[in-house]
Amino acid sequence: MTPVPTLSARLRDVRGSAIRDLLTLTARDDVLSLAGGLPAADLLPRERIAAAAARALASPASVQYGETAGLAPLREVVAAHESGRTGRPVAASDVVVTSGSQQALDLLARALLDPGDPVVVEDPCYVGALQVFQAAGADVRAVPLDGDGMRVDLLADRLAAGFRPRLVHTVSSFHNPRGVTLTQDRRRALAALADRYGFLVVEDDPYGLLSFAGEPPRPLAARSDRVVRLGSASKVIAPALRVGWLVGPPALTAGVELLKQSTDLCGSSLTQAIAAELLADEAWFAAHLRTVRAANRARAVALTAAVDDVLGDRVVRSTPTGGMFCWLDFTDGTDTTALLPRALGHGVGFVPGSAFALGSADGEDLSHAARVCFASYPGPVLAEAVARLERATRSVAV
Repeated sequence: MTPVPTLSARLRDVRGSAIRDLLTLTARDDVLSLAGGLPAADLLPRERIAAAAARALASPASVQYGETAGLAPLREVVAAHESGRTGRPVAASDVVVTSGSQQALDLLARALLDPGDPVVVEDPCYVGALQVFQAAGADVRAVPLDGDGMRVDLLADRLAAGFRPRLVHTVSSFHNPRGVTLTQDRRRALAALADRYGFLVVEDDPYGLLSFAGEPPRPLAARSDRVVRLGSASKVIAPALRVGWLVGPPALTAGVELLKQSTDLCGSSLTQAIAAELLADEAWFAAHLRTVRAANRARAVALTAAVDDVLGDRVVRSTPTGGMFCWLDFTDGTDTTALLPRALGHGVGFVPGSAFALGSADGEDLSHAARVCFASYPGPVLAEAVARLERATRSVAV
């Protein structure tokens, strides 16, 4: 008999990602998946990536080991980009390139957290953040969201009562899963709280450039030097590049780089060289973003119009202004976890709200909610997906 290894206590406390598990089911050809946060395949710039890859392969360095912190040209272009967005000087030495922003979050948690350290997340919570903080053994606390983002006033009340978090994590722009954006007034308030009480804010910002109702929101990092920024090329260029980054103070980036040495030695020199070229080509990148934003705007309109037309007052929905997600709340008592297998049977997938629940007694009841992604398909396909969802709701008991 093969011996069963005893897993660490930290691993036993980590909850699996229902979203990643769903990708296997929703990959079926007969399922229209609104579940994953997948950029539209038809909008990924494959020809431009292929041209950049060909140029990168002309250099032997692109197929060799690279610096742990990332290729210098990519760190320089990210630093310039972040300086422009935040209005604060960012040096290349302030940047560590990672395998997607998820690795950046994991390395950050390992660099800063000891077991039992209190960490604040939003409720509903980005699943990837919850997994990382559970793996770190953190004491995870939730602060609810409303239409204007995190309830910073409730966090302020807890801080005034003596609560002292080590980190506050926020997907401040076009939140995953709720789709809401933290207002500028609340950003100012959160930055002020970080300065006053001495915690770090982790601004997880993979969607900030995907605004289609005005300019991208001004980052939290523009208001305080106690903000660590996480970014990614996955949503704005292509997920398969697996290029993300962390921007923070030198002492933190040095610690993250040290941990990264023990994790993967370095990232892919080839995909980093591709990303560096594309991000440095300002005219091309701006035009590409305009194309993606316009397409996402049209797709969000198509999805929400179908929800209103087909599901009507059975659902209260968010109104997307950027990003990739729309949040649905069923007002008729529909349990979305129970609905999901029926929906898959009707050829449509989504993520039940319970997948984003922290699981604490004081957390929001998300059993009647669902996250749907509007970015992956054109309008007519989204309309068909919503029609399938409606048919599924008629076959599930409430």
